[in-house]
Amino acid sequence: MDAETARQLVVPSLADLYAPKLLTVLKEGYGLRQLRADAIAGLTVAIVALPLSMAIAIASGATPGQGLVTAIVGGFLVSLLGGSRFQIGGPAGAFIVLVAATVAQHEMEGLILATFLSGLLLIAVGLLRLGTFIKFIPFPVTVGFTAGIAVIIFASQIKELFGLTLEREPGELLEKLHALWAVRDSLTPTALAVSIVTIAIILGLRHWRPHWPGMLIAVGIAAVATAVLGLPVHTIGSKFGGIPSTLPVPNLPNLSLEKLMAVLPAAVSFTLLGAIESLLSAVVADGMTGRRHRSNCELVAQGAANIGSSLFGGFCVTGTIARTATNVRSGAHGPVSGMLHAVFLLLFMLIAAPLAAYIPLAALAGVLAVVAWNMIEKSAISILVRSGWGEAAVLGATFFLTIFRELTEAIVVGFALGSVLFIHRMSKTTAVARHTPFVGRDQADTAHPRGTYDEEVAANPEVVVYRITGALFFGATASIGSVLDRIQDSHKALIVDFSAVPFLDSTGANMIEGLAHKAHKHGVELWLTSASRDIRRVFVTHGLKRPLVRYAATIDEALAKTSEGAGQRSQAGW
Repeated sequence: MDAETARQLVVPSLADLYAPKLLTVLKEGYGLRQLRADAIAGLTVAIVALPLSMAIAIASGATPGQGLVTAIVGGFLVSLLGGSRFQIGGPAGAFIVLVAATVAQHEMEGLILATFLSGLLLIAVGLLRLGTFIKFIPFPVTVGFTAGIAVIIFASQIKELFGLTLEREPGELLEKLHALWAVRDSLTPTALAVSIVTIAIILGLRHWRPHWPGMLIAVGIAAVATAVLGLPVHTIGSKFGGIPSTLPVPNLPNLSLEKLMAVLPAAVSFTLLGAIESLLSAVVADGMTGRRHRSNCELVAQGAANIGSSLFGGFCVTGTIARTATNVRSGAHGPVSGMLHAVFLLLFMLIAAPLAAYIPLAALAGVLAVVAWNMIEKSAISILVRSGWGEAAVLGATFFLTIFRELTEAIVVGFALGSVLFIHRMSKTTAVARHTPFVGRDQADTAHPRGTYDEEVAANPEVVVYRITGALFFGATASIGSVLDRIQDSHKALIVDFSAVPFLDSTGANMIEGLAHKAHKHGVELWLTSASRDIRRVFVTHGLKRPLVRYAATIDEALAKTSEGAGQRSQAGW
């Protein structure tokens, strides 16, 4: 047994599983240079989170102040205790539907209690080490429910986008659209103009000045125009009386058994979606940075953040993909950036609270309209539809159930359909063959000839060869991906052999696509060998072609071409 195999067989300790990444970063050495990088990233993320937190809170049926409290308290705890170096926590657009439904059914007190209970459940899920199983959600399910949530978010903003007057807005989509159409004569041209200008500024700055905080600039311009010109539109001040200038005093929610049982279904929904969203966000950060998060530690941190948020009157906290990606792109070094993002938001609340009263609700609706559009993964939907009827069916079922039923039901049904689809496909890869004599040769060697042993190739540290055996589907991508992710700058080529892979689904292809982008970023040639015609078709559908990847019929062919390329570069003096 070699040292690497022995290391993998060691049972991880509690410290390995639950030590916050903050401790890891501090042990590596933390100085003024790292603090400066984290401060710049934290300020950048805070500028993005400021309008988003208020807009998400209003769309959820809460107050803008509650949105800021959620981002401040929850965001600080997620970064302090989390298992990801770059995760940014706070209110998320994906929760708007669930939060609004909970407020409508149980009022604000019920929402806060459901958030508190969800925090306890998330801690339990993390301590039971169930975080790994969350990764088994198939790719079409995540794309489907995210797109469904985006549609519902946009529908919830139509009233403010057009400045319509509607006393009671139905929660169900078709009823909502019918009610909004019935009051179309109440349209406010000024509110519509503010919405259009806000969206235009955000999109324009994204195109011409992508590094500028477009959402904050757009909302700021709308607020100044409303205050100076006295525009006849609803504002945060006219509807909510502004935002608080201090954090509220922490207070325990009502923990009566009757109330706990009433909000338990909502808390379970918060837990399921929170776990999925936070781990997806952590995976995105891993893909951007080459790091690995601790999933169970992250869930425990998310639980603590939800408990903390509820104590201060906030609502659901989760990892936010867009803000986490912004944190990475802004040059963050570690979790301190997320903690500073919360501190900066608190300073904004303390200093600029009176100015927030002038922010038009139409401008915040415009922000959420852009967020909803960005949530729909257009390219992923196109790929899944072209991948075959199975992926399209799972995607469509999850999408429509999210819109017309509820999110939890959509995820459960989507996961079940994905599992049935996998079983169906795996059954087609199994066959019974008669062979005489029954014993006489090594079946593995016959199916996959080993060839002659080349000690120079085996000892070459610049070329890494992996052979995947078995179906590469959504249940296997987590473990396979953790191995394939070990790309170093010293490697010149990575060869992944698919001769023993009978089946590949869209989640597996998506993992290989992420590996290809990472390899390309590090200047590592990625070779895919012995892929069957069907598997190669899936790869091409996912955009896996030159210059991202190269294909070869066998490992030996890929090694030969890699050696030829290295020789040519050496002769050229590269």
